[in-house]
Amino acid sequence: MSFAAAALTGPKPEQYHAFNQQLAALIGDERDFVANMANMAALIFHQLPDLNWAGFYLMRGQELVLGPFQGKPACIRIPLGRGVCGTAAATRETQVVPDVHAFPGHIACDADSRSEIVVPLIHDGAIIGVLDLDSPRPGRFDEDDRAGLEAAAGLLVQASLPS
Repeated sequence: MSFAAAALTGPKPEQYHAFNQQLAALIGDERDFVANMANMAALIFHQLPDLNWAGFYLMRGQELVLGPFQGKPACIRIPLGRGVCGTAAATRETQVVPDVHAFPGHIACDADSRSEIVVPLIHDGAIIGVLDLDSPRPGRFDEDDRAGLEAAAGLLVQASLPS
């Protein structure tokens, strides 16, 4: 299968609409969660500007364990409720952090990261992991990113883990 991602232009909501169409086409009929996470991480990393890390952490007991990603090597295990990822998993709420150094308990896996967004992945009412994006630019993420990435996470879970 060949897949060519189209360049994203225009206002952020339009960019995320186009991104999510690309994601849906990329995932297609594939049901393997790991394969879909890997392709989604690559698509995010190469399509969204100003990122230095894009990937997933998966719930394993009471901690998050590193999953498919793009970027520098990362922290392998994150306790539930700790750092931005652990907080997103514990609260089941997307965390938009304009300055990671101001976030209580921030875990610095990459010293170059300055801002972060973490979207919880929920399936059948259970937290199964998080989508994590880091940027070297402070204030990189906003409410448009939240809406677009929450929609993308929903596409991933729906396509890969049908109820």
